[in-house]
Amino acid sequence: MAKSSADDEELRRACEAALESTKQKIVMSIRVAKSRGIWGKTGKLGRSHTAKPRVIAISTKAKGQRTKAFLHVLKYSTGGVLEPAKLYKLKHLSKVEVVTNDPSGCTFMLGFDNLRSQSVAPPQWTMRNVDDRNRVLLWILNICKDVLGRLPKVVGIDVVEMALWAKENTPTFTKQHTNLQDGPVSAAVEEREMKVTVERELVSQAEEEDMEALLGTYVMGIGEAEAFSERLKREVQALEAANVHAILENEPLIDEVLQGLEAATSCVEDMDEWLGIFNLKLRHMREDIESIESRNNKLEMQSVNNKALIEELDKLLERLRIPSEYAASLTGGSFDEARMLQNIEACEWLTNALRGLEAPNLDPSYANMRAVKEKRAELDKLKTTFVRRASEFLRNYFTSLVDFMISDKSYFSQRGQLKRPDHADLRYKCRTYARLLQHLKSLDKNCLGSLRKAYCTSLNLLLRREAREFANELRASTKASRNPTVWLEGSVGSNQNVNSADTSTVSDAYAKMLTIFIPLLVDESSFFAHFMCFEVPALVPPGGLANGNKSAHDEDDANYDDLGIMDIDENDNKGKNTGELEALNESLHDLLDGIQEDFYAVVDWAYKIDPLRCISMHGITERYISGQKADAAGFVRILLDDLESRISTQFSRFVDEACHQIERNERNVRQLGVLSYIPRFATLATRMEQYIQGQSRDLVDQAYAKFVTTMFLTLDKIAKADLKYEDIMLLENYAAFQNSLYDLANMVPTLAKFYHEASESYEQACTRHINVIIFYQFERLFQFVRRIEDLMYTIPPEEIPFQLGLSKMDLRKVVKSSLSGVDKSISAMYKKLQKNLTSEELLPSLWDKCKKEFLDKYESFAQLVAKIYPSESVPSVSEMRDLLASM
Repeated sequence: MAKSSADDEELRRACEAALESTKQKIVMSIRVAKSRGIWGKTGKLGRSHTAKPRVIAISTKAKGQRTKAFLHVLKYSTGGVLEPAKLYKLKHLSKVEVVTNDPSGCTFMLGFDNLRSQSVAPPQWTMRNVDDRNRVLLWILNICKDVLGRLPKVVGIDVVEMALWAKENTPTFTKQHTNLQDGPVSAAVEEREMKVTVERELVSQAEEEDMEALLGTYVMGIGEAEAFSERLKREVQALEAANVHAILENEPLIDEVLQGLEAATSCVEDMDEWLGIFNLKLRHMREDIESIESRNNKLEMQSVNNKALIEELDKLLERLRIPSEYAASLTGGSFDEARMLQNIEACEWLTNALRGLEAPNLDPSYANMRAVKEKRAELDKLKTTFVRRASEFLRNYFTSLVDFMISDKSYFSQRGQLKRPDHADLRYKCRTYARLLQHLKSLDKNCLGSLRKAYCTSLNLLLRREAREFANELRASTKASRNPTVWLEGSVGSNQNVNSADTSTVSDAYAKMLTIFIPLLVDESSFFAHFMCFEVPALVPPGGLANGNKSAHDEDDANYDDLGIMDIDENDNKGKNTGELEALNESLHDLLDGIQEDFYAVVDWAYKIDPLRCISMHGITERYISGQKADAAGFVRILLDDLESRISTQFSRFVDEACHQIERNERNVRQLGVLSYIPRFATLATRMEQYIQGQSRDLVDQAYAKFVTTMFLTLDKIAKADLKYEDIMLLENYAAFQNSLYDLANMVPTLAKFYHEASESYEQACTRHINVIIFYQFERLFQFVRRIEDLMYTIPPEEIPFQLGLSKMDLRKVVKSSLSGVDKSISAMYKKLQKNLTSEELLPSLWDKCKKEFLDKYESFAQLVAKIYPSESVPSVSEMRDLLASM
């Protein structure tokens, strides 16, 4: 017999390596071929599916007192290494079937009861020969019997034949019965010492002995099949004959039995007739019962429907009923504060009642009922009556509340006493009716228009009165000397100290006006938006400041309450509604319109006292504008923008007037020296820098640009009026401008730009003036040089001495007339420079520039002479430099 792969030690080790991580013990491994088939309908092998090489390994694993058995299917990877492909637990093995269509008998299938789909074709396992098949099946059956205590169903193979094969292929040895906990392998002899290991026989010892005794009664051997078959046939015939004989001997007994059967049949026929009669009567009775039950069911269903209808109608009547106390409150109740709770409850009931008669709260089948229509009309009438009464009351209430406050002078600022407006009591009284307003909005949204208008009209009178009285007393109580607006007028002495009075109280008064009223207006806007049920976000977030200034409410924090009504309705936080915002801003315009006039009056008053205070007020206003972030406080933002615009306009007035003062210098008589507005502008700029606050830098820079542009243009016009002294006028004034603004230019970028522009203009004026003085003293010399330079563009240098008027003789005459007594000419040049200059402090720097310019020109002359008249000699540059240094 060929050696089986079950005895292959290398195969066992490869399987152990592949299953090393499972910690299971391999008890048997064998090579097989895998294909597909169907239970009981296996086709020929190799038709539809190609057989694939596989390895079946049976393993065990001890777990406590139990031992688990597994069947592994391993496949070959690309490198020929075994790797796990399938794992079956033998405890789920329910069937072992040998494929009958395989003539060799080497193919079998294993059925497991835990497979998800039994319709999937199970794999077929084909062994190399019948012995390998028997080995595998015996191992599986033995494992199932020992470990699981049961055998699976075996189909297509005789168990007795398996037992006989196992006995024939098992060598004689002494079995060692050990504890099953040591595993099936420990209970049997080592597999490598025998061809097939059978731990337990499929037939017990007693059954085997009975079979041997039965077979021993026959003389022939088990191999004589034909003789054995003939003998069995003869014995069967003998048995059948004996049975027939016994039946014939018992004929009288059979006759008695037949008579009893006939009597029983007669009784059965009588019983059948009686049963037919009873069945007919029962059928008639059943029909009567069914008829009674049908009528009873209809009556019961009608009773149930009537009961449900009565309950539904009772509910509808309850919904349509108007409680008398609510009807009284809605039609004629008082709106006093003590009765507001009853009014609110009546409003809530009315709102719910109206909502209950609308889809989807009301079944559509009820909508066309006359009672429902009449009740809806009655509720609408109640709603109209209540809305009219409540609206009329609130309009009168707002008017009377404000009239009472206006009539009491203690609410307003009085002579010698500035009073912060306090609306806490007003808001508290209004908040009593906030819930009523919300219910009015839900009942009839259109009624809010007139209420909002009445509230705005009444409160507008109060706010304007408060602002007017406060502004009047603020101006009256502020002590400040009025400064003249003339800063740059030519008639004012240049050394006069203008605008020296302290006017800080003016801007402080303006800041106080904003500090008091801007938060008040923002709070009033916020309260109005929520009190009058506008669906907009909160104007001022909790804990936020209306103006970005922490000290806005420091004085009266204990009594100051914004009295927002966020607690009235928690559902106010809705998305921004553009239409609501537009309506709110229109109402806020009605609420606050006219109050801006008192702010304008404070601005105009401050401007008259000190126009430069516009700078401080502009910065204060900018700070408040940057603090206004809420969308719904639109009017307050517009008010601040208008204030900023008015302040800018007033300041522009001052700037324009100052520019006119500068331009009036042009119409004066001939002027010499530094113009008066140059040093005064430095004083003005210094004062303006002191007033800058916050964002007012742009305003001041624009004023600087306009001032300086006008100053420079006027300076140019005045200088051109006398061309002889034009450059002197320019250089002196530009120098004075630089000297007076040196410190400020280092701090202010705008002034630094104009400082550099004045510096460039100063250098240009100096250069022109110095050239005029030099040419006045040495005109013939430098005219000769200019003629030579002009000719050098057209003819070679060596031909120039032969030109008319440029000969060596002409050069000697020019040098003699110009440079003989050059020290006197230089002294005359210094005196001329000194004579026309009114600013003595500029003389040293100008004289240095003059000497340098003359020396540069003379050096160019000396180089031309050396190049064109090499044989001629003139005083050297070093001699001329020494001479100038000694002057």
